[in-house]
Amino acid sequence: MSDEELGRRVRRRVLLRTVPYLLLLYFVAYLDRVNISYAALEMRHDLALTDSQYGFGAGIFFFGYFLFEIPGTLLVETWSARKLIARILVGWGLVASAMAFVHTPRQFFWLRFLLGAAEAGFFPGVVVYLSHWFRVEDRARAFAFFMLAVPLSNVVGAPISGLLLGVHWGGLAGWRWLFLLEGIPAVVLGVVTIFYLTDRPRQARWLAAHEKAHLEAALAREHAAVSAPAAASPVRAVLQRDILLLVLAYFGIVTTSYGFSLWMPTVVKSLTGLPNLAVTLVATLPYVAGGVCTAVIGLSSDRTGERRAHTIIPMLMAALGLTIGVASRAPALGLLSLALVGAGIYGFMPAFWPMPRWFLSGAAGAAAVGLINSVGCLGGFVGPFLVGRLKSSAAGYAPGLGALAATATFAAVMVFLVRRPGPSEV
Repeated sequence: MSDEELGRRVRRRVLLRTVPYLLLLYFVAYLDRVNISYAALEMRHDLALTDSQYGFGAGIFFFGYFLFEIPGTLLVETWSARKLIARILVGWGLVASAMAFVHTPRQFFWLRFLLGAAEAGFFPGVVVYLSHWFRVEDRARAFAFFMLAVPLSNVVGAPISGLLLGVHWGGLAGWRWLFLLEGIPAVVLGVVTIFYLTDRPRQARWLAAHEKAHLEAALAREHAAVSAPAAASPVRAVLQRDILLLVLAYFGIVTTSYGFSLWMPTVVKSLTGLPNLAVTLVATLPYVAGGVCTAVIGLSSDRTGERRAHTIIPMLMAALGLTIGVASRAPALGLLSLALVGAGIYGFMPAFWPMPRWFLSGAAGAAAVGLINSVGCLGGFVGPFLVGRLKSSAAGYAPGLGALAATATFAAVMVFLVRRPGPSEV
C-alpha cells in the first residue's frame, strides 16, 4: 500500500470512528441548550416571564459558559478529552432535567446559568480534540459533519418538543416534561463516552501500529510548522491581532445566531398565530437550510483550501435574511428569510474554526480556541436580551431583528480584516 493510500485509509477510519459519535453528543448538547425556545411558548405564561426576563434568562446561559470555557479547553489539550467530555455530559444532563422543576423567574435564571457552566468546554474542547486527529486540510470537512448536529437537533427536536408541549402527564405541564426527558440522554452518553472515545492516536486500539505511526507523523509535521510562535508566550500569542479579530467576529455572529434561534418560535407564533406544533414545524426550515449550507461550505472550503470567503459569505447571507424579514410581510419572503438566516448562522462554522490553527498550535492554540468561543459566546447573552429589550408595541420584533442583521455584518467585516497566511499555512 502506498503512503497516499495509507493516508486515505487512516483518515477514513478516524472520521468514521470519531465524528459520528461527536455529532451525537453535540446533537444532545444543542437540544438541551435551545429547547428553551420551544418551552417558552408555554413556560413564559406559567412563570409570568416578561420579554426582557425571558431574553435575560435565555442568554445568561453564556455567562456560566464564559467563566469555565478556557480552563476546560486547556484540559482537553493537557489532560483527557474523554474524561472531561464525560464529566460535562453528566453535569449538563442533570441540570437540563432539573429545569423541569422551576417555579420562579429567579430559579429559571440560576438553572440557565448553571447549565452554561456545566456545558462549558464541550464545544471548543471538541474543536481542539479534532486537531489531535485531523490535519488542517481535513478539519473543515470533519467539522462540517460534526456541526450537522445543530440543524439536526432542531429538525428532529422541534417537532418532538411541539408534541411534548401538548401533554400533561402526572400533573406536570408539557414544557416540564420537555426539559425532564431531553436531559436524560446526556447522562447516559456521559457514561458511554468513558469507554468509547480515545484521547490520542497512539492510544487507539482500533488502529493498527503502522496506521497510528502514519497519523502521528503527519500531525507532528503540521504541529512543528506552527509551534514556534506558540512556544514563546501562550498569553501574548492568543492576544495577537488576528486572534482578537476572530474573537470579535465570533461575538458578532453568535449575537445574531442566538438572538435569532432563541426567539424564532415566539416571533413566528406572534406573526402567524399558528398552534404550537405548527410553529415548531415551521421552525425546522432554517435548520434544514443550515444543514445543507454547512455540508456544502465544509466540502468546498477543504477542496479549495480557502477559509475567509467561505466564512464571510454565510455571515452576509444571515444579515440579508434578517433584513428581508424586517422589511417584508409577504409569507413567501418570510420563509426565504428564515432559510437565509439559518443557512448563514450555521454555514460559516466549518471554514471559521480551522482559522485559529493558522496562527497557533499546542496549548496556545487550545487557549485561542477557548478565548474565541468563550468571549464570543457572550453574544449568546447579548442577542436574546437585545431582541427582548428592543421589542415595542408599535414595531414589534423588527428593531431587534435589525440589530441582529447589523451584528452579522460586523462579524463579516472582522473576518475580512484577518490577514491571510501564506499558501503553505492554509
